[in-house]
Amino acid sequence: MNMHNWLLPEYIEDMLPAQALRFERTRRKLLDWFHACGYQLVIPPLLEYLPSLLSGTGRDMDIKTFKVVDQLSGQMMGLRADITPQAARIDAHLLNRQGVVRLCYAGSVLHALPAGQMQTREPLQIGAELFGHGGIESDVEIQRLMIKALQLAGVESVQLDLGHVAIFHSLIERAAISPELEAELFLAMQGKDIPALTELTSSLDKVSREALRLLPRLYGGTETLDEARQHLPDYPEIHQALDDLRTIGSQVKDIAPNLCFDLAELRGYHYHSGVVFAAYATGWANAVALGGRYDKVGETFGRSRPATGFSMDLRAVVGALPVPSLPKAILAPYVQDAVLQDKINSLRAHGEVVVVDLPGHEMNREELNYDRVLVLGEIGWAVVEV
Repeated sequence: MNMHNWLLPEYIEDMLPAQALRFERTRRKLLDWFHACGYQLVIPPLLEYLPSLLSGTGRDMDIKTFKVVDQLSGQMMGLRADITPQAARIDAHLLNRQGVVRLCYAGSVLHALPAGQMQTREPLQIGAELFGHGGIESDVEIQRLMIKALQLAGVESVQLDLGHVAIFHSLIERAAISPELEAELFLAMQGKDIPALTELTSSLDKVSREALRLLPRLYGGTETLDEARQHLPDYPEIHQALDDLRTIGSQVKDIAPNLCFDLAELRGYHYHSGVVFAAYATGWANAVALGGRYDKVGETFGRSRPATGFSMDLRAVVGALPVPSLPKAILAPYVQDAVLQDKINSLRAHGEVVVVDLPGHEMNREELNYDRVLVLGEIGWAVVEV
């Protein structure tokens, strides 16, 4: 047999029992929390027609998406790289409600290319989306939901970074910058590449040039907002964005004391339409959760609804935590006894792991992972430590 037959593709990996148990318990805990906050679970399909998956998400999602030809219809289909557009489709087309809709989800997504070194191409995405409310109150709700979810998952000392894509977008529109230059400025801004920004903005008017060059330096606490108001152009849309960020910051400070404002944060710029945010924590090289406002994604489905949400890769979150030990089991003998079976069922119903010692094989205690046994005594079957 060829030894390579069992090898997995690059950036694809199995999850072994101890890690898988932690993942599943955390998934259940987060979904229960979302449910308690009024978010209803949806389970979209892994495979959809390509236009539906890519609606309103820009070129970045197109590059990430695995594409296949549907053998039944001959149309192009995609394996989802993000569940958020699917949630928008469900809200707009299937639920079709008029008021606020809160949805949550948990499932695998596939990326044609890894997002970075040592990052999987099969994230296990969990998140929540809020549709039908355009005010900053819903942005605050989603951010507080995200921070609490991270805490429940075992992530401590979260740093929350807040930004607003309207600031960069305003500067681009006011300067009448071409789409080609906008794309180059976007890349330079994301990498905080000051030399590239200096060169790319050299032909712009003084106000736009100085503002775009300043954005990467506008990072820090509330003093960042003061500096931005003082030095950025006096545009109403920029003032509104700064006011929104200040208000949101004041309303999440209690749950996210490590709060920073990053006015050059443009993650998902062609996808998001307002406030964007990212959560960071010690032990994780990248953001542990991401989110923001995306009011235009539903247009493709016939309803342009205000929307905000967040998601995280639960595989990455759980994978960076210390590997847990599997819970110890109780070993039960293989005996045809109705009373014994009732005892086993009762123990399992109360959360115990009970493993039946099947006849005809020998396994050591470590392999069976037990520290107690069921034995028949004078008063019936009882659990005894070994």
